[in-house]
Amino acid sequence: MSATPLHMSPEQLHDYLSRARWFGGKGREFEVKEHRSVPLTESTWIELIEVSYATGDQECFQLPLVAYDWPQDRLAHALIEFVDGQAIYDAVHDREAMAVWLKGFAQQTTSGGLEFHLVGDPELDLSAHSTLFQGEQSNSSVTFGESSQLKVFRKVTPGVNPDVEILEALTTADCPHIAALYGWVSLRDGDDTIHLAILQEFIRTATEGWQVALASVRDLLAEGDLHPDEVGGDFAGEAHRLGMSICEIHLTMRNEMGEWTTDGTSLATSMLARLDSAITAQPLIAEFRDQLSEMFNRLQDIEEPIVTQRIHGDLHLGQTLRDTMAWKVVDFEGEPAKPLAHRQLPDSPWRDVAGMLRSFDYAARAAADDVDPMGNAATQAQYRAAEWRARNQAAFLAGYTEALGRELTPWEDTLLEAYAADKTIYEAVYETRNRPDWLHIPLDALRRISTGQIREQHFDNPG
Repeated sequence: MSATPLHMSPEQLHDYLSRARWFGGKGREFEVKEHRSVPLTESTWIELIEVSYATGDQECFQLPLVAYDWPQDRLAHALIEFVDGQAIYDAVHDREAMAVWLKGFAQQTTSGGLEFHLVGDPELDLSAHSTLFQGEQSNSSVTFGESSQLKVFRKVTPGVNPDVEILEALTTADCPHIAALYGWVSLRDGDDTIHLAILQEFIRTATEGWQVALASVRDLLAEGDLHPDEVGGDFAGEAHRLGMSICEIHLTMRNEMGEWTTDGTSLATSMLARLDSAITAQPLIAEFRDQLSEMFNRLQDIEEPIVTQRIHGDLHLGQTLRDTMAWKVVDFEGEPAKPLAHRQLPDSPWRDVAGMLRSFDYAARAAADDVDPMGNAATQAQYRAAEWRARNQAAFLAGYTEALGRELTPWEDTLLEAYAADKTIYEAVYETRNRPDWLHIPLDALRRISTGQIREQHFDNPG
């Protein structure tokens, strides 16, 4: 076929986006405002699709494509449309097309503004077959044998993607707690640069931290009347090591990327604004407004500057991997729903710590709810899950402060409590919009916070 990409119809692109699991606009009225093609080879290219919503918001999505002269039965599930006798497919599902991408990294291809970059001199197995990860996510990940993994950013924005910027800094610094960055793909678009994908080390032996934690809670609930520290699947040692790993990542990021400062009044103002906005989205939060406002206002009593730096920005157990040697942290692009400019801003590392502490609560409640679907806090399952939560939150924080080399100061204590409350408010809004069946988890946490149980929730002795 011609090196000029085939012309796609807005109607077919709209249809494919509507059923793509990675499309962030599902459930919203939208139209394909415009789309343009970026050639890679004669039969592979990238379609950049500008989407306009009924609200007036606009977003750009990336769709890697491949065309064949005849239909491919193995790709029937990824068919987008037929154009001029050609069958066009979503390329991440196609091994031949993904081999082109991997070769692009090896050769550091540049074409029409498209650039493949390498970090260092990684060993790339060009003969490895690609396998698309089938999990639910906002991007698409493809592994190449056991050597490397490609993450294609589906929603793209002009500017530096934090996943590229932060991972490059951590990889250059030889940080052992990440999957090393091998390279990235960028597109020069006038004066702008758009990051399209990253290639990373593939950690073959790793298990997602969320699954490891869930298994630990289930082991506890399957026992008779043992406490978490008496069960063979006790997670506290892992939580402690994870806390140390997160702290070491934060320290490396600060050393490599610098630090800034903010003040307690600014933080309090932003958290109070988010609280009011959250109450509009989920009125049940209003029950806790007075207590939460008092907690946030205490930030104004912090007299010294509050150090900020680049952070992960969306840290939870699902963003961690446990391999045979150590904990690894992935996905440094921040919360994908937030604008890129916001995700590039420095923040306190205690926001990441708060996110992990909240994730322990989610793991405990998710496992307990499987045993007790009504979520009755008085049941043995919920009581034992609460024990697991408190033990592992404390163990994680103990590991973090051990790597930090000191205990929390009183104002850091106040700061962490505020970030944990702020995160819980965010969760309540998220669950309202996406998983109503899980809304009780953050609401119950807000109830504990409002009755003064936040210290038990985060700082009990793990021993």
